[in-house]
Amino acid sequence: MKFRKRTLIRIMLYGITALAILMTRNISLMRENKAKQTFITNSYLRALEDLAVAADNINSTLEKQLYAGTAEQQAALANKLFNEASNAKLAMSRLPVTQLNLEKTNKFLSQVGNYARAAADKSAYGQEPDKEYYNNLKKLHKFAVKLSDDLWKLEKEISCGEASFDEISDNYMEIESADVAESFTDYEKGFTSYPRLIYDGPFSDHIMEKQPEMTKSADTISKKKALQIASSAVGVSSNDLTVIYNRDGNMPAWIFSDTDGTVSCAVTLQGGYVSYFVKSRQPNSSELSLNDAIEKCSEYLKECGYSNMKVTYYERSGNTVTVNFAYTIDDIVCYTDLIKVTAALDNGEILGLEADGYLTNHTRRQFPEKTMSVAACKQLLSPYLKCVSSCKALIPLEGGKEAYCYEYKCKTDEGRNVLVYFNVRTGKEEQILILLESENGTLTI
Repeated sequence: MKFRKRTLIRIMLYGITALAILMTRNISLMRENKAKQTFITNSYLRALEDLAVAADNINSTLEKQLYAGTAEQQAALANKLFNEASNAKLAMSRLPVTQLNLEKTNKFLSQVGNYARAAADKSAYGQEPDKEYYNNLKKLHKFAVKLSDDLWKLEKEISCGEASFDEISDNYMEIESADVAESFTDYEKGFTSYPRLIYDGPFSDHIMEKQPEMTKSADTISKKKALQIASSAVGVSSNDLTVIYNRDGNMPAWIFSDTDGTVSCAVTLQGGYVSYFVKSRQPNSSELSLNDAIEKCSEYLKECGYSNMKVTYYERSGNTVTVNFAYTIDDIVCYTDLIKVTAALDNGEILGLEADGYLTNHTRRQFPEKTMSVAACKQLLSPYLKCVSSCKALIPLEGGKEAYCYEYKCKTDEGRNVLVYFNVRTGKEEQILILLESENGTLTI
């Protein structure tokens, strides 16, 4: 009897142990599956955000294409459109929509850049775009706006838990989420008036890094000197600042922070320039007017030794305002030499500075004396734009290059403000910027 009792106890213990092991294993598997599902969901969400950003870029570039008046600018924008559409297709391929019939959406992303490029090529040989081309661009822009709006709406719904990537399993690449599938299917149905397009092959861009002009020949400073510069810039005692790391790259710098981690400041090793600083304080009220805060930013730059800086644009965010300043010389606005300053609207405290653009590009320049007339370049504007004013400007180009231009501020038939830049020597249309204006400031796209 004792033998049977002991055997029974052993069997029960073995059973309990096995059950505990099984339960532990099941819990572990559940955690692994949960972690896997979270990873997959986050991957999908990143892909959706990438797709939405690409759609935004297609949207703004298509609108710029409407306002391009020269073959060179049309070709440059067409090239950008193709690359942005390629990014969108790549992002969409990472989403769980493989079994949906998205023929029209894929067609739109495949053709939008190439169609614009084909027209740009014809324009380069003297065949100007016709009314049908501009009408087609308007239709494409309409589809791009809807795609962008729908994607950001879907992203918001998923982030807030109102929609989800359902039915994710081991075969997740072959299974569509009902919420996501419905959104893409609804957009697919929207191609009721999609134009017939003809296109050629792609262009490609080449972007070069530029060595900072202000630091490349400057002497190296000591850490002690850099500490003094940082202390003066942020208004914090040097005893409360320490080096947290050294930044490498084209503009090496000492990175300082205070003991509470509320201030960060970068001072370049060559020349001892403040590359940036930021304070984490969040103002709780707005006691100053925007004009007073902008004046505070201007005064701060003068105290830092920056002269001839002109306010170009500003943006209000909560109880702070960020002001863009551009260097000016002989009435030429150098948009290449930019500094951003952020001020608090409660007491005018300077909360941030970004000077990398200025440090990278600022140098002595020789501007050409023989130029095309402002009237001659004005004649090259798109018929969809009405010129309001003009001035001279130096603008940055891709690859680190610069262009001395006439800047024309124009209005569209819809009342939007657009800046168009023509090279003063060649008459080449170098750049188009669309102004986004509101009571909180002005931004460009």
